[in-house]
Amino acid sequence: MTKIDTTTGVTRLRLGTRSSPLALAQANQIAHDLNAASDGRYECEIVKFTTTGDQLTTERLINSGGKGLFTRELDDALSRGDVDLTVHSLKDVPSLLPTGQMFAAFPQREDPRDGFLSHKATSIRDLPEGARLGTASLRREAQSLALRPDLEVVTFRGNVATRMRKLEEGLADATFLAMAGLTRLGLADVATPIPLEDMLPAAAQGIIGVVTRDDADTELVETLGKLSHGPSRAAAIAERAFLEKLDGSCRTPIAAHLFDRGEEWELIGEVLTPGGTARWRGDGICRKDATDAQLVLLGRAVAQEIIFAAKEALPIFGDER
Repeated sequence: MTKIDTTTGVTRLRLGTRSSPLALAQANQIAHDLNAASDGRYECEIVKFTTTGDQLTTERLINSGGKGLFTRELDDALSRGDVDLTVHSLKDVPSLLPTGQMFAAFPQREDPRDGFLSHKATSIRDLPEGARLGTASLRREAQSLALRPDLEVVTFRGNVATRMRKLEEGLADATFLAMAGLTRLGLADVATPIPLEDMLPAAAQGIIGVVTRDDADTELVETLGKLSHGPSRAAAIAERAFLEKLDGSCRTPIAAHLFDRGEEWELIGEVLTPGGTARWRGDGICRKDATDAQLVLLGRAVAQEIIFAAKEALPIFGDER
């Protein structure tokens, strides 16, 4: 349980995170920022978890239950009260949180682009014909095959170091990693960033989500709120609303990004067939001073545009939601 040092007045919190180097880097940054924002009032003990998703190193998430595999153990610990808050890469979080939990902060987004890694080419366009592309992401696979249908896709999973090692071992000719993770680990120079216009990222890629229980202490919630970054929070809300409307999971190639267009936000979303043979895009705009509710409506409207256009070809959408 949460402990308060009666001598110093410091509240000691348990912060749950996955145990990968990237997850720990993110968790430690949140712990540092929370301590600074509270003038030392809060200190965090990092509690590490190995999730079901972390244990799957060879097969796709789609075959084992989807993206919730990276959060389930953390969600359960938070609900039980074993930890006081959890930190996630937001793109790994299902579109709906467990009952009784809420997002308390969305710190400033890191580079949302995908990074291209290869010893044979500097871009996917330059890969030799029939090259092997290593990825376990249906989105990246579909987007790549839409551009280069000749490529052979091989399943490539694991943390940053694991995937870089597999590439070095020649198990594939190229792979992708999120620039956000590489940047946070000080490895941004190992990859070539792919322009957002060429490869739309996963919804909320590059954003960290801090989650706590909805009955958490008011002072803690208010302090966590200080860690939020306005544009990143807007992006998280709009992009996740888009994903939720589409019932987004690891079973469908879906991408979305909220672009800064000066006085307006523009949300662009995309859905592809698994093999990349067809794709549908939608877009919408709203003012920069949009409320949370308006950002949710933006995300849902862009998703609905795609549903109308694609539902005859993609029965996964079913009836209009």
